[in-house]
Amino acid sequence: MMKSCSPGRLVAAVLTIVLPTALAADWPQWRGPNRDGLSAETGLLKEWPAEGPPLVWTAKGLGGGYTTPSITQGRIFGLGYRGDDEVAWALDEATGRELWATKTTDANRRVGYPEGPRSTPTVDGDRLYFIGAGGNLVCLDTRTGKLVWTKDLVRDFGGKMMSGWGYSESPLVDGEKVVCTPGGPQGTVAAFNKATGDLLWQSREITDDAAYSSLVIANFGGRRQYVQLTAASVFGVAADTGKLLWRAPRSGRTAVIPTPILHDDLVYVTSGYGVGCNLFRVSAEGGSFKAEELYNNKVMVNHHGGVVKLGEHLYGFSDGKGWTCQELKTGKEVWQEKDKLGKGAIGYADGHLYLRFESGPGTVVLIEATPEGFKEKGRFNQPERSGKNSWPHPIVVNGKLYLRDQDVLLCYDVRAQ
Repeated sequence: MMKSCSPGRLVAAVLTIVLPTALAADWPQWRGPNRDGLSAETGLLKEWPAEGPPLVWTAKGLGGGYTTPSITQGRIFGLGYRGDDEVAWALDEATGRELWATKTTDANRRVGYPEGPRSTPTVDGDRLYFIGAGGNLVCLDTRTGKLVWTKDLVRDFGGKMMSGWGYSESPLVDGEKVVCTPGGPQGTVAAFNKATGDLLWQSREITDDAAYSSLVIANFGGRRQYVQLTAASVFGVAADTGKLLWRAPRSGRTAVIPTPILHDDLVYVTSGYGVGCNLFRVSAEGGSFKAEELYNNKVMVNHHGGVVKLGEHLYGFSDGKGWTCQELKTGKEVWQEKDKLGKGAIGYADGHLYLRFESGPGTVVLIEATPEGFKEKGRFNQPERSGKNSWPHPIVVNGKLYLRDQDVLLCYDVRAQ
């Protein structure tokens, strides 16, 4: 049975309860625990009923925005614009009831698609980290929503974006650091003390403008590093110092968005506007790194719905070609399907891909995650459609499927009964 709740006004309610321990299946950041879009959930429906999986609850009043939620510690975290305010909020995972909401800055309506912020919050213990559309890096207390610290990436660190859609990156927490991509002449990547917000380093050897991609952690040649994609480069910087370790020139157009995918010593990247995909091998010798391009093609021209890697294959939507399965190491097309569902975002759980159409009725389709073809196992049209693009990615956490659409969050039960 569906339950409906309407979160309250802009208040930061102080809660005195102790947070439960995070579950292994939680989703504490962008694209999940490993930033790869893969859920570890099992015991899920292998086929949906004709009407789709049961809707458990609907939360309304979240505010406009394109944030994909984070879910951990029994709570759901996200961002939205409510009137003239940019707001972070927390909901109860079981019911969708709002627990707190905190204004962090004024809503930035000067960006393209001004409905709301895009960054997915990152949860680390009792701290929540995110980047507002205008470039404010924020740390809140997860229990109360109280502001711990905030930094302005543009004003204080020379931050500069490649184009006018606002900051979209989801910050990375690594040990005692929170790392993100201000972009610009003072250094593309910056690391901050996660407790205080003090700057630890900024990567002055590389000064690309920031794009819309989020950093991932790699360990190439025994050196821990952060890999990032911009409109000019794919590169890695040392995690301890921000020193540039390697860089491969790669031209992106207009908006470079998808998160890099790592496999052993390989880095796979893709972007839209006709650019396509590339695979690089990163190697180290005598303390020096280099990146060798293995292929560059247009099999996967992914705009922003994301790509997931399963085994030796990649899955995602390719502009003009449809839903695509591609061999990682060769770049070859395995299958493509453009007639059964239009462009959208992708998620994975329990042997299946969850595909979400970005426009129209917001259709959600379940298919087998297989290189043998587009094998559909159910679909439904999202209720409570906003009329805006449904860009937040579908995620599966603790037996539930979550769909964010501007002011609304829908929770479905996808457990096998």
